[in-house]
Amino acid sequence: MRLNSKGQVTIPAELRQKCGLRPGDEVDVIEEDGVLRIVRRVGAGTRGQRLARRMRGTAAGGMSTDELMELLRGE
Repeated sequence: MRLNSKGQVTIPAELRQKCGLRPGDEVDVIEEDGVLRIVRRVGAGTRGQRLARRMRGTAAGGMSTDELMELLRGE
């Protein structure tokens, strides 16, 4: 790997896949005895979990499930 002018590196695809890293995942770079380690950020959750957490409580309320289904189905 090569460090670019912005200090970024690309983690090879096979390592991302092996470690379960996906675009948008949060990681930390930790220095230990002169060695840098890339670790998944503690408590960050998956991309879907972060999205659900961000969206929680943002929907306009007041509609029942039946009303929502009517709206979605066009009934």
